Parts: sequence; structure tokens; C-alpha cells
Amino acid sequence: MQTNQFNIRVYGFLIDDGRILITDEFRLGIFMTKFPGGGLQFGEGTVDCLKREFMEELNIPISVLSHYYTTDFFQPTTLLPSNMQLVNIYYLVSAIQPYSFPVTQTSNDIPAVDGAQSFRWVKISDLHEEEFTFPIDRFIVKKLKTDYA
Repeated sequence: MQTNQFNIRVYGFLIDDGRILITDEFRLGIFMTKFPGGGLQFGEGTVDCLKREFMEELNIPISVLSHYYTTDFFQPTTLLPSNMQLVNIYYLVSAIQPYSFPVTQTSNDIPAVDGAQSFRWVKISDLHEEEFTFPIDRFIVKKLKTDYA
């Protein structure tokens, strides 16, 4: 497969009492489970991207604590019609103020409407690779479980 573009995604790990925040979304005609965050826009730094995404998705300001991981292997996009090389950047984050966004306990507790989204807290020890939609997130789940064991 020939790729000639990058797709850069930035995600944040909001961890509270051994639980990590994950998101269920309906996009591109499928339900997907991933970490909060999204696409880097031109003219935007990765930290600014993550702060914008958390405001857009959760309406909470965050502080970026540290870099956690950047994709260090080739990963093509899997759901987009064009062939792009995916680069994911993950950060550990904290909320600047108490948060009150709604959460659910149920996977994909959303309608099958484009853009629908919900959030869940999951114990890091209870994360399951197969629950995540994207190969890089599955890799990250293994890494998180090792690092936070």
C-alpha cells in the first residue's frame, strides 16, 4: 500500500483512582472505542490540539503532565478511504478543575448517529485490547497494563 500523507492524532489519558477515561463514539458508520482526543489541525501544536479536543468533547480544561508514547512503527489508517500513515501521540493529562461530564457504565451507550459520543471510566487493570477499535490503541492498552500493574 502506497501512502503519501500523514494523519496525526493526539490523545490524552485522564487517570483518576486507577481508572482511565475512554470514549465510545459513532463515526464513519461504526461504533468505536478509543481514548479522548482527535486530529491535529494545521498550525496547531500537539498540546494545544489536546487541550482543544478536551474542551470540545468534555468541556474541561486540562493540563498536560507528560508525554506517554508516540507511534514508533508504521500504521496505515484503517477506516479512511485514502491511504495515510497514522501517527498517534499520547499524553498523560489532569483536569485543571473538578469535572462533571456525564459518564456511563455501558459500552456504546449511544445512538447510531454520526458524532454521537459517551465516556466511561474503566480500571486500567480491566482494560481489554479487543474492546478498542484501532490497532495502535490495542498496543497502548498492553503498555498501560504493564506500566500500571
